[in-house]
Amino acid sequence: MADKLHQQRHKSRWPKVLTWFSVLALVAAALLMAGAGPAYRWEWVGLSEAFNLLRNGVYAAMAAVALSVLVLLISAITRRGGTAFVAIAVLIATAALLYMPWQQWQRAQQAPVIHDITTDTQNPPAFVALREEREAAPNGLDYPGDDTAEQQRAAYPNVQPLVVEAPATTVLAAAQAEVEAAGWEIAEITQNRLEATAVTRWFGFEDDVVIRLTEQGQSTQVDVRSASRLGASDVGTNALRIEGFLNALRERLE
Repeated sequence: MADKLHQQRHKSRWPKVLTWFSVLALVAAALLMAGAGPAYRWEWVGLSEAFNLLRNGVYAAMAAVALSVLVLLISAITRRGGTAFVAIAVLIATAALLYMPWQQWQRAQQAPVIHDITTDTQNPPAFVALREEREAAPNGLDYPGDDTAEQQRAAYPNVQPLVVEAPATTVLAAAQAEVEAAGWEIAEITQNRLEATAVTRWFGFEDDVVIRLTEQGQSTQVDVRSASRLGASDVGTNALRIEGFLNALRERLE
């Protein structure tokens, strides 16, 4: 009789033990995934190590899901509502944690493997003030060429020059205000060009931006080029940056 009671108590501990393991797996996943970007940004680890942290975080999250599902099954059999509630909470938290990496993965599947985007593929705005930084970067200074232009036109047809009914001086002032509002680091401003560097929030990747103004009578054409310093694919970041900037600039001028 005593052995039977001992076995029942031993079995009753398993849902709690598995629940705690699922919570620990979730915490580990959150720490690994959240810390991957800052660890690279603060130069604690290299890029490959940071991606390994991110990958291991995803594995830990998957383990949390598997353990939570197992806890739910055991709780349904043993009718233990407390552990089932915790398991559901872990599943919801894990889904929220995995949403951003999943969204990035979806964008990566749809985006072409290019990293230099411009509104003028025939005569891209040139980097002058940021020339040395671009030459020292893995992706280099020069525009990649026709193959990149064709892929850009197919993937991002909305990346087009902006033409506004305003003098270049007015447009330049508005462009500078918009760049400052976006938090980009301005490298140089001339009468018809503005160069700046945008830093991504999570990993701190540096993308260089050049804005070129061309007066056309009473109007001004705004061309923008945004290029990543590192990585074969920007996962659509530069195109989104250009579209967002031009939309904001149009609204500011209106």
